[in-house]
This record gives sequence, C-alpha cells and structure tokens, in this order.
Amino acid sequence: MIALEDVDPVELPRGSWSRILIGSATVDGNTSSLGYSVFTPGTETDDLSHAVEELAFVVAGSGVLRMEDEVVVLGAGSAAFIPAGLWHTVANTGDEDLVMVFTFPDRGYPATERGPARTSSNGGV
Repeated sequence: MIALEDVDPVELPRGSWSRILIGSATVDGNTSSLGYSVFTPGTETDDLSHAVEELAFVVAGSGVLRMEDEVVVLGAGSAAFIPAGLWHTVANTGDEDLVMVFTFPDRGYPATERGPARTSSNGGV
C-alpha cells in the first residue's frame, strides 16, 4: 500500500502539487500508474500532450479541461478521458482546490510534451 504522504510531491505554481502514487518508483512490476493532483484556485497548467491516454476523476472542486477541440467543465464526481497525443490544459476556475486522481497505461509518468500555458497570469505549470 502507498499512502499519499509516502510520495514526495512535484511542486507546481501557486502551491499546487502532484504525486505519482503507483508507478515504477513505488511498485515493482506495474504496467499502469496512478496519481493525485491538487490545483489551487487560479492555477492553470501548461498545454500537455502525453504519449498515452489519460483518465482523470475529480474528487473535489471545479474547473475546466481545455482540449484541442472542446472545453469540458470539471466538477466533483466527474471523469474525463484524454486521448493519447491530444493537447490539453487543466484550469482551476473555482474558489476551492481542484483535486483530481489520474491514471496512465504506463509504468510511471509517461513521455510528455509541454507547450506554453494558455494564459500568462500564473506562469504555467
């Protein structure tokens, strides 16, 4: 078992953070990974494109997922599918932390291309 506090966070702007709980660094023999992210109000990630698909589940908070051809409203209890290679951005547009659980069919954090944040108000992620 891996507890959230057992994994060092990847620090993100505005006090946001992400952790890969299940990955090659924490589990031997895995073929997929599981992570947990907290995006504080006003945080917006850089554009990201992963080599593999991503599944995300919103535990708390609200925001939007901007994909190449659509914007999906995120809220507690909602899930999103992000196809491999699709450029996407997560933005917390609410007043409380946006908390997400995510998974990849990859042993760790997959190969990822990064683009500039869509707005410069927070410096991106």
